[in-house]
Amino acid sequence: ADPAVRVIVLRGSGGNFSSGHDLGTPESLEARALAGVPDSGIEFYENFRRYNLDLTLRWRNITKPTIAMVEGFCIYGGWMIAASMDLVFAASDAKFLAGLLEYFSVPFDVGIRKAKELCFESRFITAEEGKEAGFVSRIYPPEDLERETLNYARRCAENTTAALRMSKLAINKIQDGQGYSNAMEGAFADYVIMMQSRGTGRVEGMRRLGGVDLAVKGTRGERAGQTPNS
Repeated sequence: ADPAVRVIVLRGSGGNFSSGHDLGTPESLEARALAGVPDSGIEFYENFRRYNLDLTLRWRNITKPTIAMVEGFCIYGGWMIAASMDLVFAASDAKFLAGLLEYFSVPFDVGIRKAKELCFESRFITAEEGKEAGFVSRIYPPEDLERETLNYARRCAENTTAALRMSKLAINKIQDGQGYSNAMEGAFADYVIMMQSRGTGRVEGMRRLGGVDLAVKGTRGERAGQTPNS
């Protein structure tokens, strides 16, 4: 809301952008209980929709330029947040994991066939592969990422508020003309069906979804027919 702020840079803490949704830490469970978050019915749906679709679309449509500054891991829910930003600047060692998400922008982020490849396989991609696919805007060595991201943000901030706002609005309108917002609505419904049918494949005894487990195994060379370098 501060008119003096021209550009928003979003980053994670602790060396990683995001490991995804909180799937049941004691702190999360306690917060949900205190807030009276429902676990079934239309009340559950409305709450789930608000936090996973409506608020993510609000991030996407915020009036100022936004930059995701990605270090370390960017997994599932982290991809959602990064995807809702206007630009993605990444450290050269960043790793991304896509899948059928509540906010499923992946086909827009990387293209139809690449989206299918990634969702079918469940594997991490590097910052370089993300850039080749069109998701990552720029890549920097980890030690330069913050400096270069802020330098770019300062250059943007030299522009007029009107130029920044109207450029973003015009580009988002073109994307919406291609069906973007409607696609997010439709894919959210598909995700809810998958979740209700327990199709996310949560790993027993762990706060990890099946696709994440496959990706982690892939980095260790534990998946069939793979080596750590494959």
